[in-house]
Amino acid sequence: MTVDTLWRQGWYQFARHIHSPNFGPRPPGAEVDLVVVHAISLPPGQYGGPEVQALFTNTLDWDAHPYFAHIRGMEVSAHFLIRRNGDLVQFVSCDDRAWHAGRSHYRGRDDCNNDSIGVELEGLDGQRFEEPQYETLGHLTTAIAQHYPIAHIAGHEHVAPGRKQDPGAGFEWRFLQQYLGWPDRCFPENIFLSSTEEKKS
Repeated sequence: MTVDTLWRQGWYQFARHIHSPNFGPRPPGAEVDLVVVHAISLPPGQYGGPEVQALFTNTLDWDAHPYFAHIRGMEVSAHFLIRRNGDLVQFVSCDDRAWHAGRSHYRGRDDCNNDSIGVELEGLDGQRFEEPQYETLGHLTTAIAQHYPIAHIAGHEHVAPGRKQDPGAGFEWRFLQQYLGWPDRCFPENIFLSSTEEKKS
């Protein structure tokens, strides 16, 4: 399958498509060169339910769980969600601007929503993620980089430091780097220094 057949107007052919209303146009001249990795679960730490999908499509029952009072009325989205079993859902065309990063700054630019693609992993800040999720993320990121001029990949915690902590310490950046075969310069500065490998060197 060629790159052109993988994508149709920003929609990835190997994802299940559920359209979110929470998106807008990218600014003129925006260069989509960043992938932002997030973690999300609703309620926190509970997996497999429809709540994340409902949040991104503005259909979440705010009274269904006490935690939802903290996010009542939020209108957010990401381009992709990767479930614990590796299933992939797309909510917004990658040609459009999803609402995933919020107040953010990275590689000298503010508002990372303008020129990034947001990928949510079903999970909890700081906790471990599943091998099928890394496999899907690796395949997806490779496909994105074949279609868009991706030069960087970072976590929400790196583009919104102090405000966000996801995906957190449980995410294995070195594993993702080995899968992609990308050099260190594509990742956040010093991201690998806390690994056991770097501590021993």
